[in-house]
Amino acid sequence: MTYCVAMRLDAGLVFLSDSRTNAGVDQVGNFRKMTVFENPGDRMMVLMTAGNLSISQSIRQVIAERTTSGGKTIWTATSMYEAAQIVGEAVRTVYERDARALREFGIDFNVSIIFGGQIQGERSRLFQVYAAGNFIEAHNENTYFQIGEAKYGKPIIDRVITPATPLNEAAKCALISMDSTLRSNISVGLPLDLLIYEENKLAVTRFVTIDEKNQYFQMIRSTWGQQLKSVFEGIADPVWNAAPDAGARALSTTNTDSRPVRVAPPHSLASNVQPGPLQTLAQQDGGNRQH
Repeated sequence: MTYCVAMRLDAGLVFLSDSRTNAGVDQVGNFRKMTVFENPGDRMMVLMTAGNLSISQSIRQVIAERTTSGGKTIWTATSMYEAAQIVGEAVRTVYERDARALREFGIDFNVSIIFGGQIQGERSRLFQVYAAGNFIEAHNENTYFQIGEAKYGKPIIDRVITPATPLNEAAKCALISMDSTLRSNISVGLPLDLLIYEENKLAVTRFVTIDEKNQYFQMIRSTWGQQLKSVFEGIADPVWNAAPDAGARALSTTNTDSRPVRVAPPHSLASNVQPGPLQTLAQQDGGNRQH
């Protein structure tokens, strides 16, 4: 498994990927998921992949070598949309070549791709490419994409990132998102590749490979956990059966009519103690249910 996240911001792009692959608990390896296609001054493009490693590597190779029927390559595409089409065609090429043979061995054609960057003459763009070769583009309403084990790192991004977020803040957010994923899923692991692209530079401006010794990431891991615990402890505990005007701490009030759905025990086990104002399922239905 893996986790990759990319963000399209007014100031540029942020890409972050882990490097763990596994085919079982005893077959764990490190393979880098991020590839850069760069011709400084003309274009800078980043490809990140998740899914079957052999499929991902084959697609990357086809992209690097492919010439379309119109004579275009990833190096001569005139727009990021056209470059994304080349990526999609590469996915379909590998599918047509390998999918049947993989299926005969019980292996699904499983790949997800984030592709983004900038070509001279247009703004930065970001795409998510699916296993069928089709793709969608990030816009201001949805300014980031995730692939792989995405659910653990999503909440912090949803709460923090907007198109106006500065690149350094976005990088910090991406690293916190990755830390949350690392903490909750063993199939995602170090080292990480972090690339920051400044709008209109048309070259990689900042890149770092992060391992367990990286001081900033270690600070993120310890500080984020401490701050979460501090914020958690600073939120008031709930008050039950409070006065109606008790305010924000009131989880329930004396005038609250809340009842759980209860299943009555068999008559042979039923006690004489009644549940008070709360009703049983049978009582709620007036004894009309039949089974």
